[in-house]
Amino acid sequence: MKKTPLLHPELSHVIARMGHTDKLVVADAGLPIPLDVQRIDLALTPGIPSFLDTLRVIAGELAVEEFMIAEELQEANPALVEAIQALFPEAKMFTLRHAQLKVITGSARAVVRTGETTPYANVILISGVTF
Repeated sequence: MKKTPLLHPELSHVIARMGHTDKLVVADAGLPIPLDVQRIDLALTPGIPSFLDTLRVIAGELAVEEFMIAEELQEANPALVEAIQALFPEAKMFTLRHAQLKVITGSARAVVRTGETTPYANVILISGVTF
């Protein structure tokens, strides 16, 4: 049995296959997911699992050198932005308009859909290296 906390086989597989600068999106329940991007749908009911709970588990598994959030999230929920920064203290943060974030989602390895219903609770994680 795995020793690390991530038990979801599909998510574990995607993270294991990621290379330097690959993108993984962790999304709220409403973010549109392009048809040609792998969808890992964890959403069970509004709020479950939460965006932050999901992100905490991923932070323990994935080396992240940069991440992108929507400017609208910074405006609407600065506490959530601080929580994301705390999970990835060494990563550089970029902000962009929500519309542009949705476009970049199309180049991700996968989108992890949570049950989060907080507006703009989406992040694009850009993988780093462990060496």
